[in-house]
Amino acid sequence: MDDEEARTRLLDAAEALFYADGIQAVGMDRIRADSGVPLKRLYRVFPAKEALVTAYLERRDRRWTTSLREAVTGSPTPVLTVFDWLADWFSEPDFRGCAFLNAYGELGAGGPPAVLDVVRRHKSELRALLAELAGPDHPALADQLLILVEGATVVAALDPGPEPARRAREVAERLLATSH
Repeated sequence: MDDEEARTRLLDAAEALFYADGIQAVGMDRIRADSGVPLKRLYRVFPAKEALVTAYLERRDRRWTTSLREAVTGSPTPVLTVFDWLADWFSEPDFRGCAFLNAYGELGAGGPPAVLDVVRRHKSELRALLAELAGPDHPALADQLLILVEGATVVAALDPGPEPARRAREVAERLLATSH
């Protein structure tokens, strides 16, 4: 096994475990066991747990953001498509809320700076995407949509299923109607 394969296996295990059980509840021994990567190689690829958590969130950010962008591209109603995409995500059997909010909630404002940077960057990118979809003449709308997305995600984490996204979509429709 080379370092690239080890990295992929470690990230796959970390993502499944951190997302399901939490960052602090999962130790490096469990990641090593679930990934099948020898301890020496694990620490060569990720010298500290902070590096693994950061890489996990960065990879998740790329996949999550790419999937959302693909969903809204070409949509006649891209803002509303965001909420349709959320409804699908909230309905996934392993949905456990926002990995970035979960990480922040678990680690707090005093958490590892590299991890917190990824969390903040993810939220900033989401806000930028919503601003792009809302259009340049509606900066306040992007902030309102961000609150709807985040609120629906938190509600869905507590009560999984598409309903929080559907309710947020209804509010987004009203916001769009009054802002245009």
